[in-house]
Amino acid sequence: MRHTVVMVATSYPRFPGDGVGSFMEPIAKSVAARGHDVHLVAPWHPLITRGTCEDGVTFHFYRYAPVPALNVFGYAAGLRADTNLRVSAWLAAPLALAAGWLTALRVARRHHATVLHGHWVIPGGVIAAAARGGRPLVISLHGSDVYVAERHGVLRHAARTAFSNAGWVTACSDDLRQRAVALGANPATIETVPYGVDVARFAPSEDTRRRVRRELGMGDAPLVFSAGRLVRKKGFEYLIEAAGKLADRVPGLRVVIAGSGDLHGELERQAHATGGIVTLVGARSQDEVGELSVAADVVVVPSVHDAAGNVDGLPNFALEALATSTPVVASRVGGLPHAITDGVTGRLVPERDAPALAAAIESLLRDPVTARRLGDAARTEVTRRFGWDMTAERFEYAYDCAAQRHKD
Repeated sequence: MRHTVVMVATSYPRFPGDGVGSFMEPIAKSVAARGHDVHLVAPWHPLITRGTCEDGVTFHFYRYAPVPALNVFGYAAGLRADTNLRVSAWLAAPLALAAGWLTALRVARRHHATVLHGHWVIPGGVIAAAARGGRPLVISLHGSDVYVAERHGVLRHAARTAFSNAGWVTACSDDLRQRAVALGANPATIETVPYGVDVARFAPSEDTRRRVRRELGMGDAPLVFSAGRLVRKKGFEYLIEAAGKLADRVPGLRVVIAGSGDLHGELERQAHATGGIVTLVGARSQDEVGELSVAADVVVVPSVHDAAGNVDGLPNFALEALATSTPVVASRVGGLPHAITDGVTGRLVPERDAPALAAAIESLLRDPVTARRLGDAARTEVTRRFGWDMTAERFEYAYDCAAQRHKD
């Protein structure tokens, strides 16, 4: 069945290569590539350079902030260190929710939408539920939305109400699916739909490896790489601690971390204490992160449950790294065990365990044959299981299920 889909989101890459909400672009464009009309409703941001329409996706960015200081709705700006909502986010929320609802409602009516697709139950699912006007509703969960709903009573009630209006719900990991059921989602109408990865874009390349290493000025020295927002749930402090433990065991070791966030100062001080082994290189584009993964000997995804219980669903960075054939060491949390089989397509270690992280990294650096075997197997597996077209097919199924339940 061909659908006209109104996607309601709070993040979308603001410009080509932007790392914020990076998974939303292939979601929207891969659904459009399957023959559906896709209209994306999202808050305006001063860095947006998108045109009116790209690859079958029509953009509807709405303004809501009367002053620049309140321009914090979406684009990972509302959470402080990913653990607490900023005061400005609470102040901006009523304006943004009203503007988002009105825009989604107008777009749905004008383009005769057959389904609304809310991304992040808080707030995209809530906005889409309010704007659906009796149309079928699908809600997709991405991680921070479930965490916020679990932490705040008012938002928990809002999420439960949105779930009650949804004909179908998707979660990017089994962990999120189970937590959503605890919040009130119907277990009979929720399924796990992992993100995809562009294996052509994130592919091994000896030319890229040599060029990036030359730019870093490090030749054949052992290189460990990680990337993500500098927030607690990414677990970068444990990677830096592990690097310190490896200082005397792996001569010439370099650890590079790409990303920006509220913990930059703290992590910079911790990195400085390693004597130059660890370098924070700031925010990098998706393509640059992919190239650094290609250049590395080991990629690390040290995700953790933070003190408040927040955890990543399935980081896109992990899938992209797996696609490069560089061996990956990751924590056994969230959706990572769904994507990585320990000893087969990568290494899994307990979260918050710097010694285990160090041991896994060292074992791969000392055994390049095993490292290559794991990396090649990982690329084969993500190619088979995590193509964006397969993800879009599952969303298409969700639309059909929601439409059928709406008729019934």
